Amino acid sequence: MFTAGILTISTKGAKGQREDKSGPVIRDMVSAAGNRVVEYAVIPDDRSLISIRLVDWADRGDMDVILTTGGTGLSDSDVTPEATIVVVDKLVPGIPELIRIETSRKTPTAILSRGVAGVRKKCLIINMPGSPKAVSEWLGLVLPVIQHAVDIIKGTVTEHSTQQQ
Repeated sequence: MFTAGILTISTKGAKGQREDKSGPVIRDMVSAAGNRVVEYAVIPDDRSLISIRLVDWADRGDMDVILTTGGTGLSDSDVTPEATIVVVDKLVPGIPELIRIETSRKTPTAILSRGVAGVRKKCLIINMPGSPKAVSEWLGLVLPVIQHAVDIIKGTVTEHSTQQQ
């Protein structure tokens, strides 16, 4: 079991002008898999605010994973990847690479998502798109490997299985 924080990045959502539909999808999927959500927030598309929240949550030490939704597209206000890159200690490029490839099989425009994944201290951070459908697809692909990633990050797994998973 892992603990998670869900950070929805949406200026309209933060102002109460749009209902967050992606955050609840993440919460439901994470909880249904037997994990625990310990924090949830909706903040505006502001690079500094995103970075500050990621640092605050990751450095607290009570979250194994922070899952963000929103701000990964091509518009001027989409700054989640940039806000994430500056706060992580190391990138985990395989997560978004695989997800973009797999989701683009159904939705060709999925390759335009710029989400990144990385580790800050002992916390895995994964950026996902803002639509509930995309979040469901992304999380469906990555959820099975999150626990293994968390175990490696925390040092509870030091040997890798030679069996195919």
